[in-house]
Formats: sequence, C-alpha cells, structure tokens
Amino acid sequence: MPAKPPPTGPADVFVIFGITGDLARVMTFRSLYRLESRGLLDCPIVGVAFDDWTLEKLIAHARDSIVAAGEGELDEDVFQRLARRLSYHHGDFADAATYAEVAKAIEGKRAPAFYLEIPPSLFATVVDGLAQEGLTANGRVVVEKPFGHDLASARALDEELHASLDESQIYTSSGRCPSRTSSSSAFRTPSSSRSGTGTSSTP
Repeated sequence: MPAKPPPTGPADVFVIFGITGDLARVMTFRSLYRLESRGLLDCPIVGVAFDDWTLEKLIAHARDSIVAAGEGELDEDVFQRLARRLSYHHGDFADAATYAEVAKAIEGKRAPAFYLEIPPSLFATVVDGLAQEGLTANGRVVVEKPFGHDLASARALDEELHASLDESQIYTSSGRCPSRTSSSSAFRTPSSSRSGTGTSSTP
C-alpha cells in the first residue's frame, strides 16, 4: 500500500463495533459520560453489534453501565446529551450489508474513527468490510488489546490489517500498532486536538 499522510484533526464521527459487549459495559460508556461532562465530546457515536437491540435499549444499557461502573448518581443533563449522540445498528460482521448500513449512518463525515471492541479474530473481518465499503480512506482504526495471543499471531494480524490500512491509521489502546512501530503515544478522544484517533477507556 502506498505511503499516505497520517490522518490529522479531530474525528467527526466515532463508530464503536461491539458496543453491546463487556468492555463497553465496564469502561467505555463511563468514559464517554465523563468526556461529555467535561465538554470534550463533540461528535456522533454510532454503535454496531450483532445483538438485535433498539436504540432505546442501548441507551438504557448505557445508563445502567455508567452507574454500575461506579459513577454514582448521574447528572441527567449530561447523560441526555450523551444519549442524543448515540445511534445503533445491528448486523453480522461477516455480512457486507452491515457495512453498507454503517456507510449510510456516517454519510457526509470526512474523518471517521472506528473503535473495535471485539475479539482480535474479528479485527481483519471488520477492517476488510469497512475497506470494501470505502470507509477507511480517511479513517482511523483503534483496536483493543490483546493484539493476537502470541508473537506469530500478532504478526499475522498485523499483516491482515495492513492489507487495508496504512500504518498511520492503526492504533491500539496504548498507541500505534505495536508490531510496526515503537511509538507509545496515547491515542486521543474524537474531539482532541492532535489526531482524534479514538476514545480512551480512561477519563
């Protein structure tokens, strides 16, 4: 893949694959709520998962998750602002129709950030689906650790991701893709000033 300039500027939409999963429940919703409370969140949040949920169920789940994660009594104004950012799409990650729906949901956005809160075995499937729909050209992809289960699988996964993405587009929860660079710079929230690569699991 030819070298390209790294994505710059804040993301204008944040897409979370696996938003109904455990990581979102115990960490991500609380982090988003805290970012909202501090005025650091300024883009739509599109959730994608296999579960056939309504948006109302996702919002209720977000509320319960934030409280259960130790946030205590919610500031209702803050939570409602966060809830208004949310949309939800369910589908099979192996189905091209899922990515067509994502494309509709983020139509007009120029700098999407895709956060993969899913098992590493699905990383390449999702990235390929996004690429086939033309959604990765100006996007950034954040993958959760563990990145593979040993050195060989990490290298294999790295090669699969780089078939569709440039190095500058790939981040893990602690920085750039570890098998291609030693950079340990923390990735930012969608509204941050440097690169807007994703959202941290810590406030």
